[in-house]
Amino acid sequence: MTPLDIDWLRAETLGTRTVNHLNNAGASLMPDPVREIVLEHLDLEARIGGYEAEAARHSELQSVYEWVGKLIGADPQNVAITDNATGAFIQALSSVPFAPGDVVLTTRNDYVSNQIMFLSLASRFGIEVVRAPDKPAGGVDVRALEKLAHRRRPKLISVTQVPMSSGLVQPVAEIGVICRERKILYLVDACQSVGQMPVDVEDIGCDFLTATSRKFLRGPRGVGFLYVSDRALELGLEPLLPDLRGADWIEGDLYQPAPGARCFENFEAPVAMVLGMGRAAQYAQDLGLDVIRERAWTLAASMRERLAELDGVRVHDKGAERCAIVTVSTEGHHPLDLLRALRKEGINTSRVGRDAAVLDFDDKGVDQVLRLSPHYYNTEEEIVTFVDALSRLMS
Repeated sequence: MTPLDIDWLRAETLGTRTVNHLNNAGASLMPDPVREIVLEHLDLEARIGGYEAEAARHSELQSVYEWVGKLIGADPQNVAITDNATGAFIQALSSVPFAPGDVVLTTRNDYVSNQIMFLSLASRFGIEVVRAPDKPAGGVDVRALEKLAHRRRPKLISVTQVPMSSGLVQPVAEIGVICRERKILYLVDACQSVGQMPVDVEDIGCDFLTATSRKFLRGPRGVGFLYVSDRALELGLEPLLPDLRGADWIEGDLYQPAPGARCFENFEAPVAMVLGMGRAAQYAQDLGLDVIRERAWTLAASMRERLAELDGVRVHDKGAERCAIVTVSTEGHHPLDLLRALRKEGINTSRVGRDAAVLDFDDKGVDQVLRLSPHYYNTEEEIVTFVDALSRLMS
């Protein structure tokens, strides 16, 4: 495993010169190659026109599917470009032919938007939402989930690999074995995992996987992607409201049908952001996802140890495997107040409230947390600076 050249990585990350960015689970700082391709294409659109610029970049746009596919171990034809991870999740969910009485089996650690969609399906179409219990140490109890799958015969199992509300990493590959054995459709939300760890759809065994560009992948905002398995395509699954996309731009005035998962795409796409996402996927693979994971998770572990020593601070991350997201409650101090004070000192963090993770937060007995998410380009010195600042602000 080749070590990362942190000085070089920070030199081509503009934001590291002015901020201590510990909000990579929200939106990472883009590296220069990503920022440059976005700006370059916007300039091209300004000079020759949007559709004409898209046509000029046809081959580069096709390479985006290749780089995203390689990032998750998928064929390019199984990748669709979406506006964001939630949009990808909606497209995937809308393709499943639910009937009254069908069961969706999920966990207690799903992203709030996903849970809202499940509840909407229950209200409008009469499906039942069943949540597998957690282990005492955190994370879904896979054996309990397997028993529920056997007894309830769900139409779909849906799991968030890394919830936005903690550093938990769910055992999605173990659940994939259950889904394959029982031929159950399997949807994985990888919004927080893509870019901070290796993600392989064949290893996971999922039929759908959703992700975004802006988080640990270090791409621009406003774009994401959806993976659709061959099995799902062979079953004829397609979104409830397919658009005219499913087509490659051709010089002239026509669109022609495009293969595989692109029937899940919309006609309109932010081309500059799509190119940026492709470059971000390439950038991450050039560095190596294993070494990225090692660096980011080591920084997060160091942060947890330092924070646990502070009076009035309680670390809430659970599970056998914990990633580069750290969540803490702060006695006597509202996380939003701390976030604002830290931002004035050039330290970026985020705040998560109970409304985004009702089940998880109720289990932990908290209403608000301060969320920290270091990435591989952060330094140990930045971790120390943050912990010192938090200690000072709380005292």
